[in-house]
Amino acid sequence: MSDSLLPDDDSAAPPRGPGAPGAVRALIVDDEPLLRTHLAHHLAQLWPGLEIAGEARNGREAVDLVVQLQPDVVFLDVHMPGMNGVDAARLMGPDVQIVFVTAYEQYAVAAFEQGAIDYLVKPFDAERLAESVARLRRRIAERRRMSVADGGPDPVADLVADVPEASAALGRLPPADLDAVLSALAGELRRRAPVGDRLQWIRASVGQMIKLIPVDEVLYFRSDEKYTLVVWVGGEALIRKSIRELLDGLEPETFIQIHRSTIVNLRFVAQVIKGPNETAEVHLKGRSETLSVSRNHVHWFRQY
Repeated sequence: MSDSLLPDDDSAAPPRGPGAPGAVRALIVDDEPLLRTHLAHHLAQLWPGLEIAGEARNGREAVDLVVQLQPDVVFLDVHMPGMNGVDAARLMGPDVQIVFVTAYEQYAVAAFEQGAIDYLVKPFDAERLAESVARLRRRIAERRRMSVADGGPDPVADLVADVPEASAALGRLPPADLDAVLSALAGELRRRAPVGDRLQWIRASVGQMIKLIPVDEVLYFRSDEKYTLVVWVGGEALIRKSIRELLDGLEPETFIQIHRSTIVNLRFVAQVIKGPNETAEVHLKGRSETLSVSRNHVHWFRQY
């Protein structure tokens, strides 16, 4: 592809208007404009019927555009400034197919193999991209087939045309815990973050004082809509940091998310009791309270 066809600034393409009825819509998210254009070019060759509904430069733009455009597919860069691709994916909900795009082969971890998410490694390999396109077309066709009322028009024929053995693959997709997959990948990203970026102290207001709480002494964090409760060996305090902000700065081998509103320090876990419906309870050393583990996060304790 000629360089003259590539944009010379970092502006993202504006959202397109509605395309052909029933067309599959895609969003491309990458902070590098050349890579957005490169991917769009190859997708046009491999999937002529795919409509590129818009482009975004970062995770926050991507989340906003998913709400606005309701795409079927999002090609999502993992590493972006501000909100990264994993955090953005966790806000997009289960109705969109995610294809992570990464420059690092090591992020193609076992979590991807569950089938909930696909991935591409930069620079794009044409054969690998073709495999991803084939899988996407099968998944989207199946989702649409399941949503069609009896006797209604069949919207899947164009999606599966020219995809080898597509009709044989249109059985119900195996269930996959998307949030668990994203949690595992988020943990992998945090494990590879520079150690110097980790939180050492938590600043909290305690009465009229500003208390510096050593992170190593924190038992757990639990949030509500406005505040997060910090419980440490010396007491409790409220802070304004969200669970997501805290996770980005905490040591991932020590602090794990066990509920959408709770992070626990594994050093203070005495035991984990399994509950019904893939849930569990965390019991802390020297404490009477217990912490609930949601089914989306119980995978951390399956080896217990």
